[in-house]
Amino acid sequence: MTLPSPAPSLVIDTVVVTTGQLPAIVFEGPGVAPAGFQLRASRQVLPAQLISLGSRWSARVPLLVSSWNGPLLPARSGRYAVIASAVDGSRLPVILPAELPASQLLPTITRVSFAAPDASLAITLSSPLSDRERGRLQQASLESDYRATEYEPLNAVFFESFYGQNASCNPLAIDRALAQLRPDVERYWSVSDASVSVPDGAVALLEGSAEWWRIRGSARLLVVNDWLRKRYRSRRHQTVLQTWHGTMLKKLALSRVRLGLRPAIATLRERARWDILLAQNPYSRGVFRRAYAFTGRVWEEGYPRDDVLLTGDPDRIRARLGIRAGVTVLLYAPTWRDDRPDHVDHLDVAHFAEMLGDDYVTLIRGHSRTLLPGEDVHAPNVLDVTGYPDVSELFLVADALVTDYSSVMFDFTVTGKPVFFFTPDLTHYARKLRGFYFDLIPVAPGPVVSTAEELVTLVRDRDAVQRRFAEKYSAWRERFNPRDDGRAADRVVRRLLAEGIIG
Repeated sequence: MTLPSPAPSLVIDTVVVTTGQLPAIVFEGPGVAPAGFQLRASRQVLPAQLISLGSRWSARVPLLVSSWNGPLLPARSGRYAVIASAVDGSRLPVILPAELPASQLLPTITRVSFAAPDASLAITLSSPLSDRERGRLQQASLESDYRATEYEPLNAVFFESFYGQNASCNPLAIDRALAQLRPDVERYWSVSDASVSVPDGAVALLEGSAEWWRIRGSARLLVVNDWLRKRYRSRRHQTVLQTWHGTMLKKLALSRVRLGLRPAIATLRERARWDILLAQNPYSRGVFRRAYAFTGRVWEEGYPRDDVLLTGDPDRIRARLGIRAGVTVLLYAPTWRDDRPDHVDHLDVAHFAEMLGDDYVTLIRGHSRTLLPGEDVHAPNVLDVTGYPDVSELFLVADALVTDYSSVMFDFTVTGKPVFFFTPDLTHYARKLRGFYFDLIPVAPGPVVSTAEELVTLVRDRDAVQRRFAEKYSAWRERFNPRDDGRAADRVVRRLLAEGIIG
């Protein structure tokens, strides 16, 4: 009787973190090099440079990477698994060294930590906070100082978008306009880690760093598009401009279905921190007043993030995304589900793209709340752009939008291009999850469908659909895009200057 051969495995006997201009994690071991080696997180893969060294092999994983053909930046924070593969593509079990390196800080880049749960190797990359800034006790001390200190006012702007996950949306457009109109005003961006690229001339502030706390307490203007969260303290010299991040179909804040007492109290506390609220249109103004019981100033200037839809260069973005010439680009951008926060692909976009064929490419864009928990979709003629920093640039390159209840429907119509609504869970979402402020179906600027087959048929006949919905589309734009003329950011900045909010 012949015993089966043991499954091949990869022995790692050395793990080293190298520093310098091109920092990396280097793995080495005896024997033949694997066919593939990478570190894999939910929305980022770090490939290794493999080298055979006679009787040994080496795999060097750079910690500076380029995303979307952009500059080299530190890899995104997260938990990475070590994936080694054989020639046939099968995964190789990994035998680990007896001792793993201690956690190592690479200043301004990342912090690397190692663990071996279940005999597998996991590597965690995190924000490069110093030892005096990192940890619960250190943060409590910094927060205590922040609350107790009366800072000298600084003629600067503190920007934050989606809790520092990227530099985008209305804050980014306002930053661009401010840089043109008043280049002498200092601009700071709150970032969750060093992987976030900030605009030219701006300074990145790692959330939780001593400098982050200082600027947050001294800057005269804070521009945010989501909650400031519980660690913010209002100061007399500061103004908070809450731009928010979309006109709303689905209910929010105090309007939500079955809202509990604690969320209601948190909502009221948060809204009390805002001095000015930016509204895209008169409809949004009314909803904000009710949903947040907001009695402060509301500026109805259009949405700065939509300026690029009339002034941007779609060819540049198309090249950055690597989209080949001659194909029709569809952007599928659904909202998130409160009961399935990590699930993006409600359409089964892989099957949808297969039905459309090679003349189309579908960009799938998850909501900002699905960026960390979700997984990228990999399929022919599909490009997952959930991690792309600015959704407005995706509107620019898309020939048509497919959405459901997302606020992107109110931005995309600035382009005049077709919109399709895929809503298989319409009743469930309306009655049990969020509820809506108005009935979408009678006023929608495009068809509302519930099956992929219907959607494919309509997408293939976009021009006819656009003609059929021309009257509703026009009425929609008149209601929701009256001031989206490419100059909203300029108006907002000039108003901030005129009122002396920034000097």
